[in-house]
Amino acid sequence: MKKITGIGIVCFMFALACLCMFLLTGAGSACYYSQIDNSRLEQGEARKGVIDLKGGMAFYYTLLSYDENGREKDITFGTSRELKEGAFIRLTVMPIRGVTEWSEVQYEELPEAVQSRYPAPS
Repeated sequence: MKKITGIGIVCFMFALACLCMFLLTGAGSACYYSQIDNSRLEQGEARKGVIDLKGGMAFYYTLLSYDENGREKDITFGTSRELKEGAFIRLTVMPIRGVTEWSEVQYEELPEAVQSRYPAPS
């Protein structure tokens, strides 16, 4: 009986370690692309001493975003500052954790399926 319990504990610890590696390494992450629309900006509130699941950011955007195949999805993410109106961004989205990173990109860097969703800048 002790042998079965020990094997169960080892299996549980191994599964837990695999889950942690999956969440921390970025495995399963996906890239989405969007254009900044400051009319979709919400200002966050500082909440001292209170756990804020949104991460305590000063600003939040909820933008229509597209994956590399052009499939759309509304994505919410936080920033510490207001972003430049009309700028194109790439969002790295992980399961459970949500948006882990964003960066500004040029129109030419967008996948073709995403470029077709936005007019080319002049």
